[in-house]
Amino acid sequence: MDALGCAFLPAFCSLCGSPLPQLSSAPICDVCWTEFPAQSGPACIRCGDALNSPAGSASSSATELCRACRLAPPLFVRAVAFGLYEGRMRAAIHELKYNRLHPAAKQLGGMLAVAIAQLAEEAPAEMLVIPVPLHRTKYAERGFNQAQSLAVHALSSLRKSHPGWRLTLASSTLLRLRVTGSQAGLTPRQRRLNLRGAFSVSDSSMIQSRHILLVDDIFTTGATARAAAQSLIKAGAASVWVATLARARRIFELRLRSSFEDAENISEQNSNSAAATPQSASIYSSQDQPSF
Repeated sequence: MDALGCAFLPAFCSLCGSPLPQLSSAPICDVCWTEFPAQSGPACIRCGDALNSPAGSASSSATELCRACRLAPPLFVRAVAFGLYEGRMRAAIHELKYNRLHPAAKQLGGMLAVAIAQLAEEAPAEMLVIPVPLHRTKYAERGFNQAQSLAVHALSSLRKSHPGWRLTLASSTLLRLRVTGSQAGLTPRQRRLNLRGAFSVSDSSMIQSRHILLVDDIFTTGATARAAAQSLIKAGAASVWVATLARARRIFELRLRSSFEDAENISEQNSNSAAATPQSASIYSSQDQPSF
């Protein structure tokens, strides 16, 4: 039946364009699913960023915190991700978010579950899972929240792999109050200021003294994760943990200051890249729209 179906209704992989040998609700070939880049090497124990150092500087592998977390510690306990936001991973997330390839959310959600499982030994046994919300105008435009779709499938997988871990989805707990402007070319501090007051908790009693797992598709500079965690902690949450499907990798350059490329809405504005400022010390390699 697969052979006949593919003969009369040929389909092609959404990521590489190869013909699919069998019918699939998510048109991504088996080879592409194996080519999602994984994050490796020493990483910050707080935000998960790589601890590689620019050439000529002292190695940062001896420390467990990145420079950003040392200078401005985030309110979340730890952030983890499945892999790097590049190559097949970036293409798959783009297909999910902008081309409405909803069936891909199941396997991508399974990858998010693997990332969340990294927290199993240290995170609380009972947590509320809160997807990072979209503003109502962005939700109306897109028709769905990719973070919520990923969270649903991730929790389904975790119920089988970690049956004793009580993770409860609470999608309507966190609200996005305003549309944040583009953060392309902004420094980390400017990004945090841009997101100040962007989130609010719908009902503080729902999260009072509760442990929160904040989930989204991409983690870039951490500005969104910091802002959301701040709102949750202010509303009474006991702790906030972060898990994302992908993590943007920092590319180091020999400069004096640090800045980051990529921002909200950059893909939807059809921008191919966001150039770093001349004084930047590091940029992130992602070029589409990361939420964190």
